[in-house]
Amino acid sequence: MRNITTSAYTPTEFAIENISDNMAKISAWPFEIGYGITLAHPLRRLLYTSTIGYAPTAIQIDGVSHEFDSMRGMLEDVALFIINLKKLRFKIKGESNKEIVEFSFNGPKEIYGKDLSNDKIEVVNTDAYLATINEDAELKFTLIIEKGIGYVPSEEIKELLNDPKFIALDAFFTPVREATYDIEKVLFEDNPDYEKIVLTIKTDGQITPNEAFQNALEAMYKQLSVFDKITNVRNVIKSQNSNNEIENTKLLQNITELNLSARSYNCLEKAGIVYIGELALMSVNELAGLKNLGKKSLDEIKNIMENIGFPVGTSNLNENKEALRKKINELKAQNEG
Repeated sequence: MRNITTSAYTPTEFAIENISDNMAKISAWPFEIGYGITLAHPLRRLLYTSTIGYAPTAIQIDGVSHEFDSMRGMLEDVALFIINLKKLRFKIKGESNKEIVEFSFNGPKEIYGKDLSNDKIEVVNTDAYLATINEDAELKFTLIIEKGIGYVPSEEIKELLNDPKFIALDAFFTPVREATYDIEKVLFEDNPDYEKIVLTIKTDGQITPNEAFQNALEAMYKQLSVFDKITNVRNVIKSQNSNNEIENTKLLQNITELNLSARSYNCLEKAGIVYIGELALMSVNELAGLKNLGKKSLDEIKNIMENIGFPVGTSNLNENKEALRKKINELKAQNEG
């Protein structure tokens, strides 16, 4: 039976399955019913449109005046050469957003992607075919490689070129080749209607699937940040997450859940300790100072608290300490009332 709540449950589970260097499955759960597709669909769109990649944006070929020209001694005409060029996937080495690179090849030679890698750029698909030139031919060309997102048509790139000798190219920047999602049912707190998002991401090798996913998340957060001007939502979320971290642990459970020996339990009860979180907030000296708590009982409590992930005196509560202390005081006041 579904309980009445005032906010949607915040998912807590996340997993990455790396299927290969260029393919991964990223999962998150449990989501309230309907929330899975609400988040998965825009993430899929952002993976295609906002993931950073590299592409050739313009080319200048010696002896060639336009893309429908032909070149003496090259098997392919210029149009087919450009089509093959667009199939190459580049990476710029270093932090530059743009590189202008010159190439020169003498025949006879079959030219592949690996022949274009140098100290400025790297070709990911090294075995991709580019062109064949005969023994009398010399192929000299200059490429402009740029960093960007999405797709930019050659008409727009042409407007940005200052050199009329360059032929503008359609730029396919996105390195994401596949982005799909499945919404699976998952059982949570005896409710089978919660959802699990499973995103499958495949890239062309320019970046990893994990990096592509990070790009998409950053784009989503930046787009939503405009609403920070009218709401304090980030601080509210931070506060809610702190409370959720407390609510979803054993810290608010009664110390009876620890299955302590009668001697240890009676000592804690007489000291007014009701909740496990009270032990997590105590130092070892504070615990040892409880009346009638012997060394055997002290060691028992310390061992059990360590086993459940909240060692006495060293628990990782950080900024949640005050929130936990406040919640425990509220619960005690309610019980006394």
